[in-house]
Amino acid sequence: MKAFLYVGLGGAIGAMARYGFSMISMKAAIPINTLLINILGSILIGFIAQLALSSHVSPQLVLLIKTGICGGFTTFSTFSLETFQLIEKKAWLPAVSYIFTSVMLCVIGVSLGMYGASLLTRKFSL
Repeated sequence: MKAFLYVGLGGAIGAMARYGFSMISMKAAIPINTLLINILGSILIGFIAQLALSSHVSPQLVLLIKTGICGGFTTFSTFSLETFQLIEKKAWLPAVSYIFTSVMLCVIGVSLGMYGASLLTRKFSL
């Protein structure tokens, strides 16, 4: 039962952060807000995943951050909808660019987060 509370609390924090971030107006050919939200979430999930492997982080904190905050903050469904809307407008180049950029930068974000956590754990012997 406690696990649901950790996920729920983290999800609420992540969803509110995503909503706040989405209120910032950024105009571009592709949905920059969603892209940045997903990249930041990817960095965070990579960081906490590596930290959980390399140190003594409580499983509850990992659950709160990975499943809760990252799950509430990042948004694959919005990415999918926005991509569909670009395709519907026949904005082929922005749609393909958005798909490629999102996937590549999010994977790079995970690796940067993991790398940052591994540096932190080595430097501070966590």
